[in-house]
Amino acid sequence: MNTWIAIGLTVLGCYAVKLAGLLVPAGVLERAFVRRLATLLPVALLAALTAQQTFADGHALVLDARVAGLGAAAVALALRAPFLLVVAAAVVVTAGVRAVGG
Repeated sequence: MNTWIAIGLTVLGCYAVKLAGLLVPAGVLERAFVRRLATLLPVALLAALTAQQTFADGHALVLDARVAGLGAAAVALALRAPFLLVVAAAVVVTAGVRAVGG
């Protein structure tokens, strides 16, 4: 029963956030600060998620094959490689380091 209570509260919370977003006056959304924040916030959240998934395991800092894969992806991005090549480079390097035992 506790699971259904959590699901119900999550549904209500999501609906409340959506409703709050719809109730924001248009004048607020037209401000330069809000536009800039809306542009930069997804990038910051994605970077934080990537860092957390790459370098953390619970409460511990982990440096394993994922770091090498992220580094390979960063190099491919710096060289302006196509997105699929960036992903392929990360996958190949991560698998290679894991196969070697790193």
